[in-house]
Amino acid sequence: MPGIKIVHELPHISMAAEVLFHVGGFPITNTIVATWVSMLLLVVVSLLLTRRTKFVPTGLQNVVETTLEMFYNGVAKIRAGEQAAFFLPLAGTLFFFILLSNWMGLLPGFGSIGLIVEHHGEEVFVPLLRSANTDLNTTLALALFSVISTQIYGIKVRGFFRYAGRYIRVGGFVDFFKRLVGLQPRKGWFNTLLNAIIDAFIGILEILDELTKLLSFSFRLFGNIFAGEVLLIVISLLLPYAAPLPFMALELFVGYIQAFIFATLTLVFMTHATAVHGHEH
Repeated sequence: MPGIKIVHELPHISMAAEVLFHVGGFPITNTIVATWVSMLLLVVVSLLLTRRTKFVPTGLQNVVETTLEMFYNGVAKIRAGEQAAFFLPLAGTLFFFILLSNWMGLLPGFGSIGLIVEHHGEEVFVPLLRSANTDLNTTLALALFSVISTQIYGIKVRGFFRYAGRYIRVGGFVDFFKRLVGLQPRKGWFNTLLNAIIDAFIGILEILDELTKLLSFSFRLFGNIFAGEVLLIVISLLLPYAAPLPFMALELFVGYIQAFIFATLTLVFMTHATAVHGHEH
């Protein structure tokens, strides 16, 4: 039978999230449970704030409103005007979820309280909670959400066909065909063909750029948070008590920076996707 245990020796460090139990054949890992806890806290805080909103904010409402105002001003600097409110919900949600998930991984019990289970005849320690962003599946899901949302915003602002022209550039080939059949002067047909090929190649690069965002977003967040968690585990066991405190302060800063970078880059990409050039007005 599995039992609760608090570890005092160096645990096995696994890059993959550990499975706690299964629901209908679907594995529930410790990072999924941590993700649910983060989501629950965000929902509860939101409900508490919206139920008793005061005209003159105090306490938690004051802290949250100040944080939102600072974040809104940051969004407005990147995307000025009324468009700031258009992007704020998505960018703000990503920021607060990633920040809370990163900081929760520093709480006592994360990675140190868990179950002893049998695995291939050996007793293995499985932590009940593990920081959500130390799971590559979580960071990849966040990256997918960011990239797909960027495409949706771009289509909503610019229209489907105009936005799709960013990736599928056939206008140059249309001009070349018109010159070929005599609908336009044949002179300069070679330059037209060359420009059409270059445009098509740029469209392919734009598609590859979107795929690259998935890799950079997911691996950057995963690598920084996972490395920080491993560092804290090792330092806490080798030099307990006072020694880990500076590293915990560093991880608080890293957790904030990673959440800020993720949300800001998402905002920049959405701004680029929804930018309307002069000839599109």
